[in-house]
Amino acid sequence: MDKLEQFLTRAEQLLARVEAMLPPAAPDVAWDSAVAFRWRTRQGRGYLQAVPNTSLIALGDLQNIDRQKQLIEQNTRQFVNGQPANNVLLTGARGTGKSSLIKACLNAFKDQGLRLIEVDKDDLHDLGDIVDLIATRPERFIVFCDDLSFEEGESGYKALKVALDGSVAAQSDNVLIYATSNRRHLLPEYMSDNETYKHTSDGEIHPGEVIEEKISLSERFGLWVSFYPFKQDDYLAIVAHWMKHFGRSDADVEAARGDALIWALERGSRSGRVAWQFSRDWSGRAQG
Repeated sequence: MDKLEQFLTRAEQLLARVEAMLPPAAPDVAWDSAVAFRWRTRQGRGYLQAVPNTSLIALGDLQNIDRQKQLIEQNTRQFVNGQPANNVLLTGARGTGKSSLIKACLNAFKDQGLRLIEVDKDDLHDLGDIVDLIATRPERFIVFCDDLSFEEGESGYKALKVALDGSVAAQSDNVLIYATSNRRHLLPEYMSDNETYKHTSDGEIHPGEVIEEKISLSERFGLWVSFYPFKQDDYLAIVAHWMKHFGRSDADVEAARGDALIWALERGSRSGRVAWQFSRDWSGRAQG
């Protein structure tokens, strides 16, 4: 009997050690507590974490990107209404509203069942698990990859290609992927890539394997939307919008004009982000 008790004690100790080595169970997703979620990993296991406080930016806050706004809003509306819609790649100049536009669309359509899941580039290999987790949910999900770019050989590149259009399984109809990037083709491009172009006897030019590989990911996004640097008048109009948002008068806007131009010059950019930062700084100092 003593030997049996010793055996059971040792077995319990062994099981306790094994349990300590196993990753913890994924927490239940609080679907009703938020409209946005982040994909997190803990001890090798991924799970969705609710984001209780999200950006309140509205589509009306985004100035001088009317064409881009119309394209993204229309695609998102089709998706929310259960109509055919495309995965979207937003590329171009920094600070021009790419990420803000996606957040504004979430705010515009959240009452119609739209939800957002933010996924870091390093976690893109979990895209299959994320889609499986939400495939049977009644909501419509945008998987959001912000500031996306890859270096040669990164694993997330292949995972994203498969998720977009490379798996034997059909893409779930309640999931779209929206990604932002400063690179049109998401990969670095070098002068040496041009050497892979092939010239045929009849004068046609065909891209080589290197070029084909670099454009193969971006072309799997059905909708490409490009953003461009703002002109000076556009930048000042955005400054005026945000200053009024912070409660400043028309006189304040006019008085701040010179400072706004210097602020942009010092940062080397006339972007929406720079305009928002200046307006926030100027308004805060004026209230002090």
